[in-house]
Amino acid sequence: MTFPRRTFLGSSLMVLGSTLLDALTKPTWKWKRSVILQSAPAAPSTSPVQFVDVAHEAGLNIPNVWGAADHKRYIIEAKGSGIAFFDYDHDGWLDIYLTNGTRLGENWPDGQAPTSHLYKNNRDGTFTDVTEKSGLARTGWQTGVCIGDYDNDGWDDLFCCFWGHNILFHNNGDGTFTDVTGKSGLRDERVRWGAGCTFLDYDRDGHLDLFVCNYIQLDPAKTPSAGDPAACQWKGIPVMCGPRGLTGDTNVLYHNNGDGTFTDVSQKSGILKAGPRYSITAVSCDFDNDGWPDIYVAVDSEPSILFRNNHDGTFTDVAVMAGCAYSENGHEQAGMGVAVADYDCDGWFDIFKTNFADDTCNLYHNNGDGTFSDVTFASGVGINNQYVAWGCGFVDYDNDGWQDILQVNGHVYPEIGGHEIGQTYKNPRLVYRNMGNGQFKDVSSAMGPGINEHFSSRGAAFGDYDNDGDIDALVLNMNDLPSLLRNDGGNKQNWIKIKLIGTKCNRTAIGARVRVVTGNHAQMDEVRSGSSVMSQGDLRLHFGLGKAPTVDLIEVKWPTTLKLERFTQVKANRILTIREGSGLVEPETSQTKPAK
Repeated sequence: MTFPRRTFLGSSLMVLGSTLLDALTKPTWKWKRSVILQSAPAAPSTSPVQFVDVAHEAGLNIPNVWGAADHKRYIIEAKGSGIAFFDYDHDGWLDIYLTNGTRLGENWPDGQAPTSHLYKNNRDGTFTDVTEKSGLARTGWQTGVCIGDYDNDGWDDLFCCFWGHNILFHNNGDGTFTDVTGKSGLRDERVRWGAGCTFLDYDRDGHLDLFVCNYIQLDPAKTPSAGDPAACQWKGIPVMCGPRGLTGDTNVLYHNNGDGTFTDVSQKSGILKAGPRYSITAVSCDFDNDGWPDIYVAVDSEPSILFRNNHDGTFTDVAVMAGCAYSENGHEQAGMGVAVADYDCDGWFDIFKTNFADDTCNLYHNNGDGTFSDVTFASGVGINNQYVAWGCGFVDYDNDGWQDILQVNGHVYPEIGGHEIGQTYKNPRLVYRNMGNGQFKDVSSAMGPGINEHFSSRGAAFGDYDNDGDIDALVLNMNDLPSLLRNDGGNKQNWIKIKLIGTKCNRTAIGARVRVVTGNHAQMDEVRSGSSVMSQGDLRLHFGLGKAPTVDLIEVKWPTTLKLERFTQVKANRILTIREGSGLVEPETSQTKPAK
């Protein structure tokens, strides 16, 4: 896989007239209180927080299968897939959904083909495989996954992307799921390579719509494989070809009709104007604070996309003008994964994007005027360029109130083993600590064995699976067992976790925004579907509170009505459930076990 650069489109594209800029960026609402930054304490030489891989003890003993382990003939065998944390049975504990792949030309004996898996959380640190009962087992190249209650029946549903045909699984509320792809209007008879996906309510009608990335129009019969005379090379090593030279595909936007069915509105909405791209991961978020959800798409080897919501059912790709399509030097990059957070607590959502080896990841700072600045090097996250980076997340691992970054890595070419090129197929993970002043520090080496062990990883999901008040990580490893990285020590500082339930808005409350204020420090986050790499994290919002024993103010802005609800003087170290219009509807759940 080669990733050539090309020159930026010209500085003239970066010059916007004030009228156009105002039209693109002027917010229609603002938070009531301004944010005052405070610096986080200096990073210790030895971290009090350690990540430990407890997947085996937890019962996650089914290995991933994704092409051959030691060679890749076609790009599908190298790309890998996502993973999900989600509470499918609504018992307040995160369950796990593992995607899976297969092998080209493999004739599996009956009952031995790899499938996707659903694991139920036993609430004691272990999980039970309930795949057979759930009806979710599928064999094939399953890539992306996202969660959302598309029919507002109170149970979160599961959308799964495939190289082949995507599937919408309806959650029946009894531990089982039903394939309703055809019935819902989402069945596409063409063979397509679905990648990332995200549920969003782009028209704010209270029903979740669906955006799906399509990667490449892949036909192995017409694609050179590794070893063929026409095969590609990387650093002089024969490897499989792609994505360059292969035909990209177009993304799809489906409008929810409110009756359990969807309509393809890709043309009408302007999504197709971006043209074919090698799109991998999409995430929806209100980047310009105008109350309408936008869509950012990480694109491989081509400019990434920022679809701005025009409030009339259409979108415009403003990524070039906004400054988040290319690198700081105006180069195309091999975008893989996306994480979103207000990392500097200035009231605007920023973007972290992972890329291919020999390049850095991007940190795009939201300037609050419709543009982003690439602060990759200025912030300190540009010091690693030897990894192919995939899943990522903003994770306040030590609960100090500042969002850190966790990134997983893994090369796509097993064939590089034995070659002295300064890169390896299996890699460690990376952790960047947020210093609270716009700067990050690489603290990976101090973060424990779960960070420093080597895998060729892809998807990553983040959430508090053991409900102990700190954020854990779930990682998919190519042709290996998954990693369940338990956070030990993060809950030594205070926290608050918030589960939102919509009534006038969609039941999953995707797009709802929460602001948490302690003293002069204000944080915010949104409920979102999909992110990382083709993955789904916890739908609950987690906020570290540092030493603060009480939250002074919690503000919730609901996405359909844009109404605010406020809660004051809330005790820390609790899981809150807030129902739109009803306030706190369940007793707060205190820590379920002592701090580690």
